[in-house]
Amino acid sequence: MEQIRIKVLEKANDLPLPNYGTSLSAGADLIAAIDASVILQPGERCLIGTGVCIALPRNYEAQIRPRSGLAVKHGLTVLNSPGTIDADYRGELIVCIINHGQEPFVIERGMRIAQLVIAQFVQADWQICVELDDTDRGEGRFGSTGLKSVS
Repeated sequence: MEQIRIKVLEKANDLPLPNYGTSLSAGADLIAAIDASVILQPGERCLIGTGVCIALPRNYEAQIRPRSGLAVKHGLTVLNSPGTIDADYRGELIVCIINHGQEPFVIERGMRIAQLVIAQFVQADWQICVELDDTDRGEGRFGSTGLKSVS
C-alpha cells in the first residue's frame, strides 16, 4: 500500500477522507464538500469541490472516475472521465459532473460523487523509426478484432 499525503481544507473538516468501499476496491470515494445543495438539471454540468488536496509521488497519477451506481441509476457521470490529477498538482480535487439523466439530481454535502484511482505511469522516451514491428492485428482499427461470442 502506497502512502499518499492528503491535506484537508477547512470546508471539509467534518467530512470523511476518501474511502475504499471494500478491501479490494481500486477506487476511493470522493465526497462533495459543498455548503449548499446543488440541483443539477438534465444536460447540465457543474464543478464540485471535494475539500481535499493530495501530493502524489513521482511517476504516479490519480484518476477521477464516475461512481457506477450514480451513472446507472441517475445518469450522473464525470464529464472528463477519467479526470487526470498529475503528481505536481497541489490544488483541491474538483469533480466535473454532468447529468445525462432524465430528471434533476440533487447533490448534497457529504455525498459520494466520484471515485479516485491512484496508479503508477511511465513517461515515454519517443524513438523515431521508419517501420514498426508486425502484429496479428496490424493496422486494424475499431471493431477489427470482431464481435464474436466466446463459448
